[in-house]
Amino acid sequence: MQSKNLSVRPTILSLAIMAAFSQPAMAQQATPPKAVEATEAVGKTEKADPKIQKVEVQGARNYDERRQDTATKIVVTQEDIVRYGDTTVSEVMKRLPGVTMGGVQGRGGDIRMRGLGAGYTQIMLNGEPSPPGFSLDSLSPDMIERIEVIRAATAELSTQSIAGSINIVLKKSVQTAQKELKAGLFEDGGKFGENLSYQVSDKSGRMSYALSGNLNRGQYERPSYSDEVGTDANGKPNLLRHTDSLGWGTFTNVGFSPRVNWNLENGDTVTTQSFINATRFVGHNRDSSTGTPSTYASDNQEIQSDATMFRTNLNWIHKLADSAKLDVKLGVNYNKRTSDVGLLGYNIGNVQILDRKSTSGGTDKGITMSGKYSAPFVENHSFVFGWDGAYSKRGETREQTDIVTDPVKKLRPIDLNEDFTADVTRLALFAQDEWNVTKQWSVYGGLRWEGLDTRSQGNTFSEVHNKSSVWSPILQTLYKLPDSKNDQVRLGITRTYKAPDTSRLIPRRSISNNNSATSPDYMGNPNLKPELAWGLDMAYEHYLPGGGMLSASVFMRRIDDITRTDLSKDDNGKYVVKPINSGQATTKGIELEAKLPLKAIMADAPAIDFRANLSFNWSNLSTVPGPNNRLDSQTPISANLGIDYKLDKLPLTIGGNASFQDGGFVRISKESLPYPKEQSSYSVPKRVLDLYALWKFDAKTNLRVSIGNALHQDNINASIYTDSDGTTRQTNTTPTTVAARVMFEHKF
Repeated sequence: MQSKNLSVRPTILSLAIMAAFSQPAMAQQATPPKAVEATEAVGKTEKADPKIQKVEVQGARNYDERRQDTATKIVVTQEDIVRYGDTTVSEVMKRLPGVTMGGVQGRGGDIRMRGLGAGYTQIMLNGEPSPPGFSLDSLSPDMIERIEVIRAATAELSTQSIAGSINIVLKKSVQTAQKELKAGLFEDGGKFGENLSYQVSDKSGRMSYALSGNLNRGQYERPSYSDEVGTDANGKPNLLRHTDSLGWGTFTNVGFSPRVNWNLENGDTVTTQSFINATRFVGHNRDSSTGTPSTYASDNQEIQSDATMFRTNLNWIHKLADSAKLDVKLGVNYNKRTSDVGLLGYNIGNVQILDRKSTSGGTDKGITMSGKYSAPFVENHSFVFGWDGAYSKRGETREQTDIVTDPVKKLRPIDLNEDFTADVTRLALFAQDEWNVTKQWSVYGGLRWEGLDTRSQGNTFSEVHNKSSVWSPILQTLYKLPDSKNDQVRLGITRTYKAPDTSRLIPRRSISNNNSATSPDYMGNPNLKPELAWGLDMAYEHYLPGGGMLSASVFMRRIDDITRTDLSKDDNGKYVVKPINSGQATTKGIELEAKLPLKAIMADAPAIDFRANLSFNWSNLSTVPGPNNRLDSQTPISANLGIDYKLDKLPLTIGGNASFQDGGFVRISKESLPYPKEQSSYSVPKRVLDLYALWKFDAKTNLRVSIGNALHQDNINASIYTDSDGTTRQTNTTPTTVAARVMFEHKF
């Protein structure tokens, strides 16, 4: 990797670091020592002085993973996760450092690191890639022990993480017996809902167990509108259309999660954890257009969707001699979903011309198995060897029947009867070592081989078979500056990749109701190749007393065989978009983060904590001319500012978080052959303000009130397409609403 690819200006970074770390008096403060012989902390083993007998300490309560681990990660605790009374994991994610959300603010969306989604950010559950069809929002935040934001890859985890990984770690161990009930009400845009969760945990001899359940039910009503304008090749207006949309409906989600731990007499541990989740969604959508006529001047759609999910995991940890350990996991998952859609289409005279009935269904079945052997063969080394495998089978069906009564005979029925199956096999082997070279310097080295085999077939396309594999060497190092106990630097070099998901490989065509350049059909591409990336990560961290810290980091990724969407016309003049591999891309950025308890700099200060992070991201594609040829509509700037204030004389804590995501113009493609065409998009910046108040009646009873999306800013985005026939621009505007929640929490 040549240094010329890293074009971050040193002067900018130097000024940022100088500003962030201009606290010389703090540099001499003492910090808690690194955990010694913390056998329960993953990947960490330190040797005591050889003259002293070895003592094992079960658990390392003061162990700071972010600070002490050589492999870089940000750890979000359970206290931070539940602070705002969020009912879904997506709501929690939007406030994490360096993490942004796609879609409409206040409603969730794809989760992004370094501003990148679409598979560049890997989402994991207990260290394993989330299974097909699994939704993070089926998890209650109360079930989560911590969230790990992993910026640089490790060999132990899947390296399908070009932007990074987010690992959701669920609660496992039971410290004390407890029962907890949370009951809440929420309001969003004049529609109300309720959520209920209950947890019970206890111990019985060598066994401990925990049961948790949650219920979320609510209604919604969401208006939006779009405007389409167009000109022909001579610049003469030929399109002017306005469409009003209204969506409304109900949703219900029920979840149950039991887990059981056994501590066997020989020191082994067996843990089983399961998830059962069921969701029902009933929605309606009404569109009405004025201006230039389209296929349907108006339409009414009704959809009912049901999904059920089951996942269970068995984990066996076997302790061997000399602190060695064998950790084996076996998992099974099943997901089923069905959808029934009815669509009525009307012409400009409000005469019904289409009656469509569509039924679709799908199942995902899979099994996972992984294991690792860890042992300190050599003093100050921690060796780990392991494997990671998975097999999944996906099946989908779709039936569609159209009854057309078009008096002008321009509309043709689209009757479908499709089914397909896909088999995906993944196998990985890895080895890693963490070497404590000195008390101040540690080095992590790892090597992972991961292979994928995807085979799909259906009644509308020929069999598709794809195989790919990648070697991922990884090197990370942590160096604690000798003149300060609170300052340290990190460096990481990684090899990561992004494999195309099954839906992008299958050459099925999804039909758009109103086919146009801004609303095209979609088709998969069986010739897609994985994207491969080399990455560089560097960071400087300064820790403050009382849990505060300041950090500045830079990153760079060089990605080969980049995937982008290509929009073109087929032989019938219909617009169709499909993914293609197209050259090389480079992305880089700067990330600044601060956590500052006010008492860290003022002994008699009130109990106020500040949290802030700021990210700048840049990228460009070699096959798309600039400017604004960003990768995957990458978020160029994002920021969070949070404040928590615990009052002295009242049992009250109040706080808030303000977030910002920049938008702007993105050139998606620009080509001259086989004919000139250009595709681009635009989005306005998103600003979100969340507030909360927590009143503690006593040690067991709380009342939590929160306001989400207090600014209720409209979400506006546009798509533009230009070719030899002219230019089409569609602008979509979605008003958002303020969401209010009240949560009562009681521990028995």
